Amino acid sequence: MSAPPVTPASAASAASGAAEQLPRIRSALGRLVSYKQGRPVRSPEGHAFPLSANESPYEPIPAVVQAIHEAALGVNRYPDNSCADLISEISARFAVPEETVAVGCGSVGVSQMLLEAVAEPGGEVLYAWRSFEAYPILTRLSGATPVEVPLKDGAHDLDAMAAAITDRTRLIFICNPNNPTGTVISRSDLEAFLDRVPADCLVVIDEAYIEYVRHDDVPDGLTLRPGRPNVVVLRTFSKAYGLAGLRIGFVVGHPTVVEALRKAFLPYSVNGVAQAAAIAALRSEEALMARVETTVEERERVHHTLTEQGWRVTPSSANFLWLQLGDRTLAFAGHCAATGVAIRPFAGEGVRVSIGSPAENDAFLAASATFPTTPGHPGPGEGTHSQDHRAAGDEHTPQSRHLDRVPAEPGTS
Repeated sequence: MSAPPVTPASAASAASGAAEQLPRIRSALGRLVSYKQGRPVRSPEGHAFPLSANESPYEPIPAVVQAIHEAALGVNRYPDNSCADLISEISARFAVPEETVAVGCGSVGVSQMLLEAVAEPGGEVLYAWRSFEAYPILTRLSGATPVEVPLKDGAHDLDAMAAAITDRTRLIFICNPNNPTGTVISRSDLEAFLDRVPADCLVVIDEAYIEYVRHDDVPDGLTLRPGRPNVVVLRTFSKAYGLAGLRIGFVVGHPTVVEALRKAFLPYSVNGVAQAAAIAALRSEEALMARVETTVEERERVHHTLTEQGWRVTPSSANFLWLQLGDRTLAFAGHCAATGVAIRPFAGEGVRVSIGSPAENDAFLAASATFPTTPGHPGPGEGTHSQDHRAAGDEHTPQSRHLDRVPAEPGTS
């Protein structure tokens, strides 16, 4: 007997009966918080001062705009999947062989490639916490177990991290300067740590903010690679080079590691416009680094002014500042938002404030100077510090080995 014809009514009835029979979703996703970009805010007068995402406050320079325009005329074609011209440019600029360079969709995309290359269920990924918010989510997506080691005075506790290494440790992230605290690791300390890491464990030195460092004893990670095939250095075009909206980053490492990364590269995920803009940015580095210097000067000005206002501010080597506010964190962020200043709060811990243009920084300083000093809102340097280490909006989810704290929601880098 032939089956009865499928009619709209019978299809609807079947769909209704199977409403609870949904596709099986990976259990790891149940322990993750979805990506949440910083919420735009405006003052009652309509002003907006975006200081939450660590972006460059400056528009692209003319050479980059021209390169984007020319590349846009070819978006009907697929980009060069090998990123050959860009890799050649990176190789020449940083004096590294082309076979040691891999490119990806921002530093987050490259981090995911690294994890796909070495991480797997049963393995562990080690990093300091709090650090870059993408580390927990990318680790769990890879199937590996996150191992978070608490910061010590806002900086990496390298002794504790070394003690946390096991035969299951597959990858270690070192964020230098650290996001969101802006603290740095000296050459001697970092070299001593690297010497304690097993040769079969990959160490990723994430230098997204290296261009903003002004300490002589903080190393360029590329100088640490010789003789250490398990060390790779991660860089981005999103910050100092001003290309956050185009999503492009790169890694330098041993040729065997880089070959594995290229196998994990999502085809065509670095578009032609981004490649052209990155090449133009590298060729216009002098102009871009002049902007970086302005940001560094603004960072010191904002730090000094906050200190004069009575705030305790962590010294920073990045393009942002960290204020440890404890229980006052969300109140302070809300106060800033009411004036049109968007900053990045981490509930119970503190706020990260990006360094913007002088006008944007002045708007933030005006807000910080008028934060209420009532019993419910103690003034600068007087707040308590909660042990709740969740970012705003996080749900309490099970954590990884060693710690009881939850991963932060992945926010803007």
